[in-house]
Amino acid sequence: MDFSSIPLHNNVPIHHYEMVINGHRAFIDYLEKGSKIYLIHTEVPSELEGMGVASALVTRVLEDIESRGLALVPLCPYVQAYLKRHPDWNRLVQSK
Repeated sequence: MDFSSIPLHNNVPIHHYEMVINGHRAFIDYLEKGSKIYLIHTEVPSELEGMGVASALVTRVLEDIESRGLALVPLCPYVQAYLKRHPDWNRLVQSK
């Protein structure tokens, strides 16, 4: 499924990158400090599991991080696994 037309929203007050799909909210919890962004937790509702939502969400978030010139600190296990499958994104990674 193609999620490129679904808006990615950076909900700054609660530190979530979000996408709403079929009325359900998938998100990545983050903490931004200076020029670094720590991706902490990815959550996809059970109604959206198995559709590629988490992967699409991470891709879109990494694109935003890169466009903002931030360094990535991937604390979330799903984001870490994604980076292993897509090593080209490691260009954003910075140690803690």
